[in-house]
Amino acid sequence: MADARGFLTVGKREDRARPATERVHDWADVYEHPDPLALRAEVSEQARRCMDCGIPFCHSGGAGCPLGNLIPEWNDLVRRQRWDAAADRLHATNNFPEFTGKICPAPCESACVLSISDETTGGSVTIKRIEKTIAEVAWQEGMVEPKMPAVRSGRSVAVVGSGPAGLAAAQQLTRAGHDVTVYERDDRLGGLLRYGIPEYKLQKSDIDRRLAQMRAEGTEFRTGVDVGVDLGVADLRDRHDAVVLAVGALAARDNVVPGRELDGVHLAMEHLVPANRECEGDGPSPITARGKHVVIIGGGDTGADCLGTAHRQGAASVTQLDYNPELPRSRDDGLSPWPTWPLVMRTSSSHHEGGDRRYQVAVQRFRGNAAGHVTHLVLAEVEVRRDGDGGRTVVPVGDDFEIACDLALFAIGFEGVEPMALLDDLGLSTTARGTLSCGSGWQTTTEGVFVCGDAHRGASLVVWAIAEGRAAARGVDEFLMGASDLPAPVHPGALPLSTASLSAR
Repeated sequence: MADARGFLTVGKREDRARPATERVHDWADVYEHPDPLALRAEVSEQARRCMDCGIPFCHSGGAGCPLGNLIPEWNDLVRRQRWDAAADRLHATNNFPEFTGKICPAPCESACVLSISDETTGGSVTIKRIEKTIAEVAWQEGMVEPKMPAVRSGRSVAVVGSGPAGLAAAQQLTRAGHDVTVYERDDRLGGLLRYGIPEYKLQKSDIDRRLAQMRAEGTEFRTGVDVGVDLGVADLRDRHDAVVLAVGALAARDNVVPGRELDGVHLAMEHLVPANRECEGDGPSPITARGKHVVIIGGGDTGADCLGTAHRQGAASVTQLDYNPELPRSRDDGLSPWPTWPLVMRTSSSHHEGGDRRYQVAVQRFRGNAAGHVTHLVLAEVEVRRDGDGGRTVVPVGDDFEIACDLALFAIGFEGVEPMALLDDLGLSTTARGTLSCGSGWQTTTEGVFVCGDAHRGASLVVWAIAEGRAAARGVDEFLMGASDLPAPVHPGALPLSTASLSAR
């Protein structure tokens, strides 16, 4: 059984980051890579802090892991140095733990029983660190091997999109015995994992080794194919018995204030994608922060990614803006009671590298020079007000003021699925949220066409994308075969939004 008193004797230890003054000069992993044996010993000791509590909120209810990861089980296996068994239990629910172990914000940790009182317990179990270490040990020791289907079904499935949802669906369906082809319009596979997440957070070699496993299992990949344009819908339906849409929700939210048309004002992805391409060897990014005063509009994860990228490109200064008030440093039970996701101030590795964060300010307009390039950003102090229906209005409450700005990046979220010929030709329209709806089996209103990930849920976490990809794969398998042995969703939120309970949203 678990060490019920381990958290009283073992202090919490997270991964140690490389010095900020060092890491801003390269694109390597933010975190140190200590001696493997020493790392395993330390992480095994950290696993002792998991008490195997009676109700493991870390992977149950509406607050914990959407994948239903068997966290107490693999924690105890790590405690006993059973890395092979731990890897099996981890991969039983998560196709890509090497991704989630690096870039998931870990709702499991905020739902951990030990996070109820950090002062008493020392804080949650380091679940994310343990997960990442299990995944790395599994790759280092050759435990990750192709899983070949026992029987081929003779049925064919197209997966459109190679982000985490599409890859998860493809792997599950290939293992169920179907012939799966993944279509990706970009020149490389991975979706936002490849071109949205910076190299220092997720090394693209992690994606490549997983793709090699999937190819060995029989999944086929076709890049540079814009389905609906390069491959018509009629041909797609003729070639495949079912189609999974995992096209993401890449329609970026914009803010058309005066001066938006000036050179040097961009959406966040216009900055992140070419920066990632440069890391892939495609040549210098046309949008660089080098020597510039950079202003990032938006306080979320995408903004933090722009921040870290700007540091590595050699920005003269970086300021990140948020119209919301600064959140508390610790959980306020009035705002977000345990075990729900806490509304707290979040500081990423990029924030430790420098830059200024300003709250309760909003863009009023941009000013530029005679050449049409942005030079200043005009801001105002604001207050967020809500009406009786929950509607939100951002109201200026102070005088305008200016800050220098040579490069402005809008990182204020996404509005849903991009317009595309594929959807029109399939007879599909988006909801008021900009997403694609589906029934309880993940099938859209067009027979044989399924949806999962951000395209269905809206822009969300990688762990939700994988959960929905796995769930949708079961729906496709049931559609093709009448029944399925693929695992069913174990988290109430990993159901189509039309049928999920309110508590799971």
